[in-house]
Amino acid sequence: MNNTTLGKQLPDKAERHKLFGSVSPRVGTKPTEKYEMSDLQNIKKDFLFDLDVVGITKVKHPITINSNLSPINQTTIGTFQFSTSIKQTSKGTNMSRFTEQLNLYHEQGFIVDFSTLKKFTKELAERLEQDDATMTVDFPWFFERSAPQSKLMGMNYADLTMSVSYDVHDGFTINGGLSVLITTLCPCSKDISEYSAHNQRGQVSMDIQLSTDFNEDEYDWKEQLLEAAESNASSRLHPVLKRPDEKVVTERAYENPRFVEDIVRLVAADLYELPFVNQFKVTCQNEESIHMHDAIASLSFDKQTGQTLK
Repeated sequence: MNNTTLGKQLPDKAERHKLFGSVSPRVGTKPTEKYEMSDLQNIKKDFLFDLDVVGITKVKHPITINSNLSPINQTTIGTFQFSTSIKQTSKGTNMSRFTEQLNLYHEQGFIVDFSTLKKFTKELAERLEQDDATMTVDFPWFFERSAPQSKLMGMNYADLTMSVSYDVHDGFTINGGLSVLITTLCPCSKDISEYSAHNQRGQVSMDIQLSTDFNEDEYDWKEQLLEAAESNASSRLHPVLKRPDEKVVTERAYENPRFVEDIVRLVAADLYELPFVNQFKVTCQNEESIHMHDAIASLSFDKQTGQTLK
């Protein structure tokens, strides 16, 4: 088919581009070879202040996750942030080295676990020629869930965060986070009503600092945090429910009423008992079904000092 088949004579593509403002490249005078180009980021002067964080963020990339829960091996999309600190004598950092490192790991098969992230951050600091590096990745983690009565299967998910910082002097700091939806039933409503009680969907969020000797072969931290959140709820959420399942879920919620205050204390007790957790913060937020507002509660605790964190 030529450009006259439909009855309209069009200029060729180059002419169309010119019509809409394209111009020919100008003759350049600056160097095109890297070794001839100036490197502004590596200038050494007094630039007034140290920088705590410099790097790149909102980097989306496919990753592989291993889990004790089915699906045991899964691919998902991670959103990364990579950073380092720089002294006031350095103008900037080499941004391209962050994504070079990411692509190198991708080519080798990037399985996201804490042992791999520790190796990644140490090598990243060396690549950047800096004393420290931090990487954080957020991603959805999927797991199968069966209905309580019919046993019909479906897929649930929780939002995860993994963060590792490396410092040449202080070593590694390892943090994890999980956020998952639950059902809560109001104890006050149950207590004052002749029948029924209002319930709502809640969101439990946990942020933990893990011990540096944490062994992923011994514990699946994702599964442990998920269980801490869901086992203390009024009821778990399910992707597939038939009527017999719905009966079980609603009755279970009625048997386990929870305020947001109750949730954070119960989840905190479970996290306190996990040997690989050094510090934790638990938050529960309920999307209230009979109010225009949400209810929220949180608790932070340092197991090493035995004190609540503010």
